[in-house]
Amino acid sequence: MNKQRAKEIASSPIMANVTYNGIPIYIQNVDEKNETAQIYPLNQPDQEQEVSLESLIEQTH
Repeated sequence: MNKQRAKEIASSPIMANVTYNGIPIYIQNVDEKNETAQIYPLNQPDQEQEVSLESLIEQTH
């Protein structure tokens, strides 16, 4: 995922369908300098992690 799109999703009030390793996640914020995002699985909000933007996939139907 490109960093501009990740920032749009993170700041939007509308929930986007984004996955990390096939797991639906929520993007909390984006670190543009390191090209990473702070995320957590939708069903496990306490499992925060920092991952590469390249590893995030936006599901479009």
